[in-house]
Amino acid sequence: MEKILISSCLVGNKVRYNASCLSLPESDWYWLQTNVELVVFCPEVSAGLPTPRPPAEIIAGKGADVLRGSSRVVGDDGIDVTMQFVAGAQNALVLCQRQQIKYAILTQSSPSCGSANIYDGTFSGTKVNGSGVTAALLEEQGIKVFSQHTIAELQRELVKR
Repeated sequence: MEKILISSCLVGNKVRYNASCLSLPESDWYWLQTNVELVVFCPEVSAGLPTPRPPAEIIAGKGADVLRGSSRVVGDDGIDVTMQFVAGAQNALVLCQRQQIKYAILTQSSPSCGSANIYDGTFSGTKVNGSGVTAALLEEQGIKVFSQHTIAELQRELVKR
């Protein structure tokens, strides 16, 4: 059975910045539970960030820029959490490599996990195209990243194999 890394908050764990979780549509959840082995992970928690924590955004860039050192991740309290976000991304990559995981379902819009869009760094609620730090690192290493909104694409990908 294929192993899939999945954001911890998507399976009901209250690990988001505001100590909440998200949910998947029942049909997607059922398909995942019956067709793949889920490996549950939260990059921020793995790097030692508390729950709850101040919301954070990537300032003047995207996840790949953070990995290159040309952008930072900062909380709305002004505290730089770039090191923790990079460490969480590295932890996710190590886990995927150890368990030979080729696919991930990560939470859209997150500064760690966003795969198609993230917040723009102004804390205004504005989203821009781009990936978060963990999504960018996994993609750079050949791991295909999906969001909770693109599970049907993952299903098609796995059927093709």
